[in-house]
Amino acid sequence: MFTGVIFLGFGLYFLLQQYNIQIFDDLYSWPTLIIIVGLGFLAQGYLAKDNEAILPGAIITGMGIHFHVVNKLDMWQDHAGVFLLLAAVGILLTYVKTGAGLMMGLLFLAAASLLLFFDRLANWAVERGHDISLISNFWPIFFIAAGAYFIFLQRKK
Repeated sequence: MFTGVIFLGFGLYFLLQQYNIQIFDDLYSWPTLIIIVGLGFLAQGYLAKDNEAILPGAIITGMGIHFHVVNKLDMWQDHAGVFLLLAAVGILLTYVKTGAGLMMGLLFLAAASLLLFFDRLANWAVERGHDISLISNFWPIFFIAAGAYFIFLQRKK
């Protein structure tokens, strides 16, 4: 399934490009190729029932979409939180299919949300007389601690 979707997608991409058929502005760029690869993984995950392909499919497709729209939409953030959000979406889509990974998906979603909206949260807190900017200094330590927990402590259970 994966190989078929990749060849079909690349073939359509190059055919449309060869005949100069314009469907969308900036369609003929490398992010489109990334989307095609991601869709191949998603097809493998859903149509070939290879559940392990859903996570990389969601991340790769999302990255292609991200690179297409990051400079076109003012509301779209070019932020590390976007990539955590893509991982969360992939994990949650895998959970829907397999029933495993809900807490991990929600954890990634919470971390992505905090990263994406921290500036707004900090501004909101400052308006109410609180300074939470110190928290931003501890983001790396939080991620290191969470990673160490999942690698060393959670694995033993």
